[in-house]
Amino acid sequence: MKKLTITAATLSAVALLAGCGNDGGAGHENMPGMSASAPASEQAEANQTDITFAQSMIPHHEQAIDMAELVPDRSTNKQVIGLAKQIEQAQGPEVKTMKQWLDQWGAGMQMQHGGHGGMPGMMSDQDMTMLEHAKGAEFDRMWLRMMIEHHEGAIEMARTELKDGSYPAAQQLARAIIDGQQSEIDTMTKLLKQS
Repeated sequence: MKKLTITAATLSAVALLAGCGNDGGAGHENMPGMSASAPASEQAEANQTDITFAQSMIPHHEQAIDMAELVPDRSTNKQVIGLAKQIEQAQGPEVKTMKQWLDQWGAGMQMQHGGHGGMPGMMSDQDMTMLEHAKGAEFDRMWLRMMIEHHEGAIEMARTELKDGSYPAAQQLARAIIDGQQSEIDTMTKLLKQS
């Protein structure tokens, strides 16, 4: 029995190190797979800031994905289309990971999807309706401005997690969000100047 425990611990450590060894990639898209299967000892370290981070970031990411899904039918700009796809591919897995964390922590989604009031960077229903009705270059400009603001809000939330959170994988995700979304903001700012 003791031998089995040591083997399991060793395998966990090897898997963790192997997951950390991938320095390739631009940022947050490679992160969620490892953190979703964090060891039980790590799961106990979540505090209220970690829970609030996940509960807030899930609907925040879901709105970014909704915005990204509008792009293919409304834009002809290949760079905007590519960026929207990149956002979907990065944030979809992150949502899945954060939902798994909430399950592990015994915390639900206490925030209502419609109740985004004070959440940084969230678009209003009116904003989303305007975006849905725009097309072409007008859509691109509106989408880029809104997504920059949206990303800035996510970065603000991620910084709060880094400052006050205690769950290592959530802090790792927060760092990845800051790095990945700041890079996307830089790209979107350049595209906005060109439009």
